Amino acid sequence: MSHRIAAKITGVAGYVPPKVLTNADLEKMVETNDEWIRTRTGIRERHIAEGGVGSSHLATEAAKALLAKTKTDPSEIDLIIVASVTPDMFFPATACLVQDRLGAKRAWGFDLSAACSGFAYALTVGAQFVGSGAHRKVVVIGSDVMSSILDYHDRATCVLFGDGAGAVLVEPAKDGEGILDFSHDVDGSGGQYLYMPGGGSLHPSTHETIDKNMHVVHQEGSQVFKYAVRRMAELAACLLERNGFTSDDLALVVPHQANLRIIRAMQQRLGVEDSKVMVNIDKYGNTTGGTIPLGLRDAVDEGRLKKGDLVLLAAVGAGYTTGGLLMRWAY
Repeated sequence: MSHRIAAKITGVAGYVPPKVLTNADLEKMVETNDEWIRTRTGIRERHIAEGGVGSSHLATEAAKALLAKTKTDPSEIDLIIVASVTPDMFFPATACLVQDRLGAKRAWGFDLSAACSGFAYALTVGAQFVGSGAHRKVVVIGSDVMSSILDYHDRATCVLFGDGAGAVLVEPAKDGEGILDFSHDVDGSGGQYLYMPGGGSLHPSTHETIDKNMHVVHQEGSQVFKYAVRRMAELAACLLERNGFTSDDLALVVPHQANLRIIRAMQQRLGVEDSKVMVNIDKYGNTTGGTIPLGLRDAVDEGRLKKGDLVLLAAVGAGYTTGGLLMRWAY
C-alpha cells in the first residue's frame, strides 16, 4: 500500500560503546579465525557494551548526540520510539528510560519489536504521527545490546553481532521531499529459523531454560540468508517501480548490515554499483535495530548524502519481518 508521507529526517546521530571485540579476540573465545569470519560475513570487529550497560544507555547517548546536532531542546520532543529486541527489561519500556534521561518532559513514547527491521518499522510509524499533524518532532531510535543474548561458544552466531544505537529526528516536510513511500510485511512461517526461545511467557526463565541454553540467539543461517537476499531485492524493486524510479535514480542504498554476502547479493539483483551502497558492517557487525541509522550517520559523516538525493532503506529480520522506505534526503 502506497502512502505519500509529509515527513522527513532532519538529523541523524549514533553511538557505539568504546570496547572493541576484534576477530582476533574471538579466536581466543571460540573455534574460528579472522579469515573465516571476514570471508563469510565481511566483519572485522564489533563494539561490545560493558556489563551494566543496557540498550537504554546506548539509545540515550545516540539521542543526546542527535539533539546536539540538530540544536533541539528536549522540551521540543513530542514522541520517542525505540526499536529494540534487547530492551533493558520487559517493562518499563526503553523509551520511558530514554525520555527520563533526556529530560524530554513533554514526550510520550513506546518500544517497537521487529528485530532487524525494527528501525524501518519505527521510522514509518513515527512518520505517520508527523504526517497526520499530531506531532512536529519525533525521535526514532534503533538500539540493541546483542552481546547480552549471544552464546560465545556458538561461532555461527557470536561472530555476527555487535552493540550500537542510532537515532533520527523526524519533522514535517514539504511536498516531494522526505519520506516518499514505505513497504513492510511479515512472514511468520520463518520465525522458526531465527529466534530466542527462552524468557517470554511461553518459556519463562527457569533453571531448566538456562541449562538448555534457551536465552540466546538461535539461527539457521542458510534459511535466513536465502530469504533476506530475495525479499530485500524484491522490496527495493517494488518501491522503485511503484514510484516511477529505476535503480539508476538512486543515490544511496542503506541496507540492514547482517552479512556482506547478503548485501552484495541484493545489490547484484538490484543492479547498483558499490558506490551507491552503504556498507559499514566491517566496523560494527550486525547491531540489529542500530544498523540502518548508524549507516545513515556514517553516510552523512562521509559526505555521501546531499539534499535531494534519492535514498532507499531496506531490511529483513527475525519473524520474518521486512521493511523498506524510499525518501528524498532533506538536508
